[in-house]
Amino acid sequence: MPREAPLPLRAEAAAARLPPLVVAAERVAATVMGGVHGRRRAGQGDAFWQFRPLLAGDDAARVDWRQSAKSDRLYLRESEWESAQTVALWRDAAPGMDWSGAASRPTKRARADLLLIALAALLLRGGERVRLVGGGRGLSGRGALPALAMRLEAQSGPPADESLPRHARAVLFGDFLAPLPALREALAPLAAAGVRGTLVALLDPAEETLPYGGRVRFEPLDGTDAALVPRVEGIRALYEERMAAHREALGALAASLGFRLLSHRTDHPPEAALMALWQALAPGGTR
Repeated sequence: MPREAPLPLRAEAAAARLPPLVVAAERVAATVMGGVHGRRRAGQGDAFWQFRPLLAGDDAARVDWRQSAKSDRLYLRESEWESAQTVALWRDAAPGMDWSGAASRPTKRARADLLLIALAALLLRGGERVRLVGGGRGLSGRGALPALAMRLEAQSGPPADESLPRHARAVLFGDFLAPLPALREALAPLAAAGVRGTLVALLDPAEETLPYGGRVRFEPLDGTDAALVPRVEGIRALYEERMAAHREALGALAASLGFRLLSHRTDHPPEAALMALWQALAPGGTR
């Protein structure tokens, strides 16, 4: 539907697409939930969590002498963190995300939407709060998913949000194929605010392997000039080399800004990516 359509009509069209997305995301989240544990973590609270060995730098006053007397090591008694954490989510809405190399595969944007909502479902089930980068206040409770999906439909622009608290956690979905200086410029404000988290780089398999042959005309979705390549197979090795170099440099850039990089191909099951992402968000999983 064109952007010029009246807002009520756009909202109605968006709402009609949301239930399938939420249902699919809940199904993916339920599959992963069966194989993971909750995101319990140490912190200030009254509920007992675990005993752990005393480490250098720990306060000796926290030693649990009864537990320590059962062995030849000193142990601390840790309580469980009781405060819910808000995780900020973002999905790139650039035109290139609407591309798929085959009708049998989802677009990068569709897969990013699915993973984002499925991750939100897991976080909400774990008692956390979720919000979109630049998308207002945090949401909590199982009923928050439809509202989050509605906000996601309208999300656009770079991952900028001055309202995020310092040291917030964020998960950003995109193909991250832009030039590295542009990516650094887009991510630097989050890093400067102490935001840490994960970048999820989504690619169609054709973008990794360039499986075409002969004379091919490549037409960018952003309206820039098309490129005509007489013999695609002649540039495949160079293309794969540059893609590998970009991926390695992207990982280094992410690490320098306090983010972890995860990669996902749209021909792979979303459950595998969601499991890896969930583990990256676990205590100690991200920088």
